Amino acid sequence: MCEVNSCKFNKEGTRCGAPKIHVAPHKGRAESSDETDCKTYEHV
Repeated sequence: MCEVNSCKFNKEGTRCGAPKIHVAPHKGRAESSDETDCKTYEHV
């Protein structure tokens, strides 16, 4: 899913058209999803 309208990979509503997803921690080791970022985002 992609719920970010300004992401170039947001296709057909909330479908993600990226060939792969890169998720990384804010810093060090993440203990929860709140401590991560999606690095796949690219502005349209």
